[in-house]
Amino acid sequence: MKYHRVPLGPIQTNCYLLVNDDKECLIVDPGGEGKKLNQLIHKQQYKPQAVVLTHAHFDHIGGVDEVASHFSIPIYVHKKEKSWLKDPAVNGSTFFGLGEVTVQSDVKLFAGEGSTTIGSFSFELYETPGHSPGSVSLYFKEAELVISGDALFEGSVGRTDLHDGNHEQLLKSIHTKLLVLPEETLVLSGHGGETTIGQEMDHNPFLNGF
Repeated sequence: MKYHRVPLGPIQTNCYLLVNDDKECLIVDPGGEGKKLNQLIHKQQYKPQAVVLTHAHFDHIGGVDEVASHFSIPIYVHKKEKSWLKDPAVNGSTFFGLGEVTVQSDVKLFAGEGSTTIGSFSFELYETPGHSPGSVSLYFKEAELVISGDALFEGSVGRTDLHDGNHEQLLKSIHTKLLVLPEETLVLSGHGGETTIGQEMDHNPFLNGF
């Protein structure tokens, strides 16, 4: 499996395209510029299977409707944040003054963590709340990568001053769900560049004591 990192939207949130040998793909966090993303997918001749959201903040959902409707594919989000998709005051778009961002399409819900299969893609879904209550991370064991959303970044962790954020909960999520992964695991974050679990264990200043 390979991946593309495609920064999209007003604050260049990382959207990820996970692609298998049959050119099927999962679309993770299309944060904006849906037309641009659709064009890229067509150019590469990929066959989208679904949109998966690590959480429902505005900068991760801005392109969802345009992409999902264009390819007629389902959308997945954690059940705790279903209502956020239609509420600009909660998903942060009102707070940042960037216009109201919502998702009007029907969605499928992750009810909890565990082994998950969407189309031909299988992964471990981990609940990693703290940045938001329904934040999830996607771990692909064979590919040795985890998509951490806005939980863990290169040299940093997610902010917790937005709606229902909780710093202690975030650190617990990182400690119990992410830092226990093999140190060589590639971390694909919602913003910024790639890192590894080992790199963050050794050098992330926000994780001292872990």
